[in-house]
Order: sequence, then structure tokens, then C-alpha cells
Amino acid sequence: MKYKILVDSCTDLPIQLKTDSHFKIIPLTLIIDDKIIVDNEDFNQKEFLNIMNKSPNSPKSACPSPEDYMREFEGDGDTYVVTISSELSGSYNSALLAKKLYLEEHPSSNKKIEVIDSRSASVGQTLIAMKIKELINSGHIFDEITEKIKIFRSEMKTKFVIESLENLRKNGRLSHIKAILSNVLNIKPVMGATPEGTICKLDQARGINKTLIKMSEIIEGDVIKSQEKILGIAHCNCKERANFVKEEILKRVPFKDCFIVDTAGVSTMYANEGGIIVAY
Repeated sequence: MKYKILVDSCTDLPIQLKTDSHFKIIPLTLIIDDKIIVDNEDFNQKEFLNIMNKSPNSPKSACPSPEDYMREFEGDGDTYVVTISSELSGSYNSALLAKKLYLEEHPSSNKKIEVIDSRSASVGQTLIAMKIKELINSGHIFDEITEKIKIFRSEMKTKFVIESLENLRKNGRLSHIKAILSNVLNIKPVMGATPEGTICKLDQARGINKTLIKMSEIIEGDVIKSQEKILGIAHCNCKERANFVKEEILKRVPFKDCFIVDTAGVSTMYANEGGIIVAY
């Protein structure tokens, strides 16, 4: 069956999906001072972290253009697009505009395109893309898939723990969060995604490991039908910490499966070194 699953580069894919011909990553652009870095297969995480740490300014990102998406709409088969939350980036709106323009320019193509606002990021996007592939392989048709993905998205949860909220704060991604946490006291928050795709604070603890354990306890308390779900974990240059989180969660919750990936560019920019993102 011919189909495409397009994901923007905030989607942190495992290697088997990066090499799957049905998948295509549409890169965002990262900007630090006068440096412009395309978040594609050439992204160098360690180099980017070094540049980011040396700069006094906050890094920024630029979403793909509608043309970036439209180029990938060519060809036969249904096309599904999964983007970072529309509350965090313009990628979703860019993809929507691309769909509108493409269908206007190709009125007789019978092309089916679905643009999905993940209302999440990183491995949350990954889980949605994986679910689309699963549904296609199970023989579901386009309309069935789009409806089932909406249900899947509404039931999915995303959480994260990072060393510093500074990049998120400077980029205006924490506008709804009133609590200011003290780095001096080593207080780390457990953050999550709201149903609308904004960022919220769930809890906090003192010290990174205690905070990761706190996140694991929250997951144990709010997960539904865990044996039917996959746990996705993304880490920013901290594989040992990701394995610690995996162990803490899996000893509490029997997920069907689990995967761990390192963050690509956009997730690296927001999570920064030592950040952990989970979705399920």
C-alpha cells in the first residue's frame, strides 16, 4: 500500500522508522545568534549543545514553510502529517495551509491528506506516527484512521523533567505557569501537556532523581490500559538517566512495549542536556 507519514523534526523517531521509506521528516530551523542550523539528519547534538551553552541568548526555532510540506504531498497514496503542538509552534498551521494550497492546485487529484496536531512533542508525536502505521497495516481506511487517531491522541499523555526551564520561559512557552521554582534549592518540576497541547506543571521535588521518581509515580496513577500502550522515552544526551526512568516506570506499570531515543534538534533546544520526555 502506498502512503506517506510526514512528521516535523520535533518528532524523535527510533532508527527503524527513520529508515522506513513511508516516513519523511520535515525539518524546522534552529537559530542561535547568527548561526542557522537545519534540524535534519546532519544535526549534531553535542555541537549544538556547546553552541547553546556558550551563547548568552536564547535559541529560537522557525517552522517549515508550506512549500516544505507541499513538496512531499506529491505521489500516490494517502498522506498523514504529524506536527508538534500548535500551541508551541507554527508547524501545524503551516502544514494546514500547505494542504489547502495543494488541494486547490490539484482539484482532480483525489489526494487524501490529514494534518494532525499532536498536542504534544517529541515522543508524543512519535507514538501518533507509530499508531498511524499500525492502523494502516491492520487494513483500516483513511477515514477510519483519522477518527481513531483523534481518540488515540485524546488518551495519550506526555510528561517531562528538565534541568532548566529557561529556554522554554524565554521562548514564551510557559506563559500559563505561575509558579517560579528556585534553582538555588535544586527544585525540579514535573511538567506535562494539557489536553489542548499547552505546558502545565504537575508536581515538583528536590533533586533530579527524586523528580524522575515523582514523575514515575504520577504515571502509575494516571495511566489507563497500560498493557495496550507503548511507553516512549526521549533523552537529551543522558542515556543512563533514560534507563533509570525506564526502570522506575516499568517496575510500577506493565506497558506493552517501550523504546528510548535521543532527542533531535528541536527537542534538544527545549529539553537541554539532561532532559527527559515521556509519552504513553
